[in-house]
Amino acid sequence: MNITMKKNCAWSLLTPTSMGVRITPVGGQPVHCSDTYFMQATSAETNVASVASFLGLPVKVLTKFVKGSPIARFIKDDLSRRHMSYEGLEVDQGGPWGYRHQFNIADSGFGQRGPRVHNDRAGEVGRTLNVKEFDIERIFGKEGVQIVHLSGLIGALSPETSKFCLELARAAKRHGTKISFDLNYRASFWKGREKELRKIFLEIAGSSDILVGNEEDFQLCLGVEGPEAGGKGLKAQIDSFKEMITRAKKAFPKASVFATTLREVMSANRHLWGAIMSEGKNWHVVEPREIEVLDRIGGGDGFVGGMLYAVLKGWEPEKWIQFGWATGALAVTSNTDYGQPADEEQVWSIWKGNARVRR
Repeated sequence: MNITMKKNCAWSLLTPTSMGVRITPVGGQPVHCSDTYFMQATSAETNVASVASFLGLPVKVLTKFVKGSPIARFIKDDLSRRHMSYEGLEVDQGGPWGYRHQFNIADSGFGQRGPRVHNDRAGEVGRTLNVKEFDIERIFGKEGVQIVHLSGLIGALSPETSKFCLELARAAKRHGTKISFDLNYRASFWKGREKELRKIFLEIAGSSDILVGNEEDFQLCLGVEGPEAGGKGLKAQIDSFKEMITRAKKAFPKASVFATTLREVMSANRHLWGAIMSEGKNWHVVEPREIEVLDRIGGGDGFVGGMLYAVLKGWEPEKWIQFGWATGALAVTSNTDYGQPADEEQVWSIWKGNARVRR
């Protein structure tokens, strides 16, 4: 089974997002005892889109900026470096206590010391994203989009962004654009908004063609019963996840692809990494394999990005999960929280376990 893409579109992939910066201590040190940091522009949604943009497909980002902010300039330059087009209003900061771009402060962990991430999102300009700020009919109708990728992070960030994502999903459906939805549950985003967000997420999921999430995502975002706890052995665990996805397929029959990653943490730098994907009536499983990890943040986004790239390329479904597994494994080898594949060959070498020098 293949997903039929719209033809003659300006954009292979489009994603709404709230951009910020991530600062990480140099040398894998903890935040509280570091004085030197690496800074990058970041968002979960552009982490996903980076696979397609670095491999040459046209990507558009819908976002918002603080006018005159050096951080906004840094973000714009970074998106351009990643070969992404962007569109979004610039708004006045409104004084020192006004709008700004989020800060994500991350300790990558090392060995038996696990990662710790602190989000500072007060005054985040992206929380005010509004569908009225964009010419949606131009973007989806005149220009054309093959896949719109939505994340539960931007979907739950604020009442405004929740409505924004819902309207994008409705527009995509009207214009024959496929919808990818990575559920990405965050308890702090849902607190006090559970009923409102459940209704919105159910509508988006009900319109989606591709649904991605772990056991917590499917349970808490959509009310789908998760896998049974306590299953012994890898086969029992995989069968339990398959049962969860089967329940999700019954609840959301319009979606044709469901996927989840499998991760067992042996240390901050050694993981077992796998994935399960259902397309149509077929199952595809990558049993967990050991990978080396520099920074685990963004591995799941890398998986989704690679899977979407493979879908966009029209490859056989078996390759969707393989390429996604490999781009997820690639992402966790980088200081950035997104992968920057040099070419398809590099990704397939990771899948094959070939880390030899290429000259």
